[in-house]
Amino acid sequence: MSRIRLSVTENVLSDPGRVTGKMYEDYLALAGRGWVAEIEGVIVAFCYADRIEGSIWALFVRPGNEGQGLAKRLLGLAVDWIFELGHATARLDTSAHTRADRFYAMQGWERRPVSHTKVEYTLRKHGYDGR
Repeated sequence: MSRIRLSVTENVLSDPGRVTGKMYEDYLALAGRGWVAEIEGVIVAFCYADRIEGSIWALFVRPGNEGQGLAKRLLGLAVDWIFELGHATARLDTSAHTRADRFYAMQGWERRPVSHTKVEYTLRKHGYDGR
């Protein structure tokens, strides 16, 4: 997952050391759940959701594997899980004016600008059709 996260060309970490292997492990073991997409046994996309916050912590697709519906499928699994836990709203944030920003808007999430570089998205369970 770390290799995928560090390979993206948008929403690049300013300090790659900020997201450690331990953080991935903690999210899986303590704070959330994760899903991966594999092609021929190789992980090419992943999504982590936070059970406490009802949020998407990470959703990334390896460059070269975009446009195959992987992100949409992983996001759907994560959102379904968040709602199954009893959260009324799923949340996430991302960099403004990026492919990710456009992707979440196209998935029906409600966009709220936070600054000129960051946006927050919410998706309410009420009216969600289980994409």
